[in-house]
Amino acid sequence: MRYIAFFIVLIITLSFGVLLSLQIGSVPPIGYLLDPNQGFWQNTYSENEIAEEKIRLKNLTALVKVVYDEHLIPHIFAANEEDLYRIQGYITAKHRLWQMEFQTMAAAGRISEIVGPVAIDLDRMTRRKGLAHGAEQALVYIKNNDPQTIKLLEAYADGVNQYIDGLSMARLPLEYKILAYKPEHWSPYKSLLLLKYMADMLVGDEDLEFTNMRNLIGDSLLDKLFPLFPKDNDPVIEQEKVWDFEPLQVSKPEGINYPDEEIRVKPLPKPEPGVGSNNWAVSPSKTKNGSAILANDPHLSLNLPSLWYAMQLSTPYQSVKGATLPGALGIISGFNEYIAWGVTNATRDTRDWYSIQFKNEDRSEYLYNDRWIQSTFRIEEIKVRGKSSFKDTVVYTHHGPVVYDRTFQADRPDVNFALKWTAHLESNEQKTFLLLNKGKNHKDYLEALNYYTSPAQNFVFASTNGDIAMKVQGRFPLKWEGQGKYLMDGNNPAFEWQDYIPNEHNPATFNPERGFVSSANQHSTGPSYPYYMFDNSFEHYRNRRLNSILRDMQDITIEDMKKLQFDQYHLHASEALPVMINLLLKNNPDSMEVSASKYLNQLMNWNFNTYPNQEEPTLFQTWWGHLYKSIWSKWEKEELPVVLPNKYQTVQLMINEPESSLFDIPQTDEIEFASDLVKSSFQKMVSEIQKWESEKGGYEWADFKNTRIMHLVPNFESFSRKNIYTGGYSGILNATGERHGASWRMVVEMGEKVKAFGIYPGGQSGNPGSKYYDNFIKIWANGDYVEFDLRKPTDKDGVLFSTLFSN
Repeated sequence: MRYIAFFIVLIITLSFGVLLSLQIGSVPPIGYLLDPNQGFWQNTYSENEIAEEKIRLKNLTALVKVVYDEHLIPHIFAANEEDLYRIQGYITAKHRLWQMEFQTMAAAGRISEIVGPVAIDLDRMTRRKGLAHGAEQALVYIKNNDPQTIKLLEAYADGVNQYIDGLSMARLPLEYKILAYKPEHWSPYKSLLLLKYMADMLVGDEDLEFTNMRNLIGDSLLDKLFPLFPKDNDPVIEQEKVWDFEPLQVSKPEGINYPDEEIRVKPLPKPEPGVGSNNWAVSPSKTKNGSAILANDPHLSLNLPSLWYAMQLSTPYQSVKGATLPGALGIISGFNEYIAWGVTNATRDTRDWYSIQFKNEDRSEYLYNDRWIQSTFRIEEIKVRGKSSFKDTVVYTHHGPVVYDRTFQADRPDVNFALKWTAHLESNEQKTFLLLNKGKNHKDYLEALNYYTSPAQNFVFASTNGDIAMKVQGRFPLKWEGQGKYLMDGNNPAFEWQDYIPNEHNPATFNPERGFVSSANQHSTGPSYPYYMFDNSFEHYRNRRLNSILRDMQDITIEDMKKLQFDQYHLHASEALPVMINLLLKNNPDSMEVSASKYLNQLMNWNFNTYPNQEEPTLFQTWWGHLYKSIWSKWEKEELPVVLPNKYQTVQLMINEPESSLFDIPQTDEIEFASDLVKSSFQKMVSEIQKWESEKGGYEWADFKNTRIMHLVPNFESFSRKNIYTGGYSGILNATGERHGASWRMVVEMGEKVKAFGIYPGGQSGNPGSKYYDNFIKIWANGDYVEFDLRKPTDKDGVLFSTLFSN
């Protein structure tokens, strides 16, 4: 009997051991995760606890010292560029390996390898957009034209790979353990792919939506609701700018026709409206200390690990500090001893769609200029975890890849839409940032920008000699007026991009008389600029708020610039709310219920700020949301993508034409005016807020907005941070919404000794078990900063630990 009991216990123990070692679907072996030597226990550390004083790396030509400050920001001191970027690769991988690889796998359409069939459609769309194709084009171009940049990209990749090769299972980032896969080697191609990933994140288009909208409401009404320039245009380059070049000539062909059928496809994702970014620089004549000051705060999706990784990169010839993109070389937004620079999205239309007609079902030939042209095919093998690979045949035309066709997201067999995009072009954006990192003056800044193609950015500049500048940079297609606004006929050569606008004709300004330069994703120029520009995502509020303050400011300090980055004033509400209240009280000002009067009184006494403890922003955004929907939802149809007028044009319509037929709701027997919709939407707001109050008590803005910083894998909620107590909103300088906001804030005074401050919402570590994973969040949410001055290798203050690298 004793032996029977022993064997039963043995069998149960062995069975349990086997069970713990099995991977079931995408769930990793539980025993592996619980293993005290290799499991998640080994990821519960902070980096200073496992710091190494000395590390040996192959291929170094001299000693390299890395000094970490109290915030875990590494300062790399190398003798030459190759060693510098080799160590940058190593250090970045040490703290952000999983993030940098996951993002490039997303850009390559390889998420199915990690999570299984659920991501196949996502991967197909990514590959059909041609991100990998664009990175391949860039790699070939750089190899053929810029051997020095290739050498540095290879050095960076070597540093990453040496870290991977020396990585123990115990120190493997936690996400690899949970998702049960291992890192691959890095390569120059992956660094370029990361930059294409950023282009995809920042570029949008609404050609297909505009095509449907044109067919729905006609050209005249479309032009009225979507004008080229708004009434209150306050562009990136000052209105009074005189263009001192002879523009290339382009004219609209006669007899242009657009498709008149409904387009039912799922549009590509686009940037969140009203979030955007801000940057500016003020000249010494407007500052207290007589030095130029530059500020930059790119606003993007709020994620953990954070998009940015702070670093200082120093050789005997340069010392540069700022925000890096894990996986790319150099500093993207930052400063050195001579110049500072920063970026915002220029929101230019650099993606166009062409309708393709194939000769046969095999799609081997397509019609162009009434002749049959040979197609090319790219067979995309999508590896799928736990399943056999999925093969997708993507047809390439001279316009670009066919994204939508009979095999993917099209509702008809004759739908074949090809994407033309500047991100597919040969380019060398990496060189732009390498040159900016060691630039010394405005001439160097302009030279660096000459290599930049996509995504279009507003590059702000300031220098220690007092110069300030702004340039809208990208490779912009030369288009006739209206070209690219709608789906175009891929057979008609008249729809081809005519050429590219020369770099020297891109909108730019240098030391303008007004004493400042600024951008906030608004129109690049006024109507006097001789080239056609169109994009429906231009900002209309942050830019006007920013410029109105900068015009009036004098004796500006760094503290003033910090305060301006965190400005909470809701310009849209200040212009819309008085109109809404006036229409609400029209004809029956005394008939409101007491409960509703409470909310109205709050709004009537609001100062239009959006601090986290205020309640008025909650009331306004709820009311505005219902009002906007009641005005424009009549044009929304199931599975028919359309574009709706922006909030600026909506307010203008309410001010100027409150009895316009555009306010009428066709589904009712009555004729509605703006006042009717304002009143009904107010009642909906009252009901929603009363329900919120009954369930949750108050309706303070921070609670209602619920700013969240989510892990890159949204299901990893324990690695995310929710209910961040902070104000702001889209369309406000502090454009912090529910899931978007300032991904990096930097202010730099370019004095004799450069003074800098920076912050971002996260932390330097990619390890959720580290105290440096999220230690910046509270500082960021409060509008505070950490000191960001350049360090010397001999500085002793604030040193967390240091590491010496040798061959």
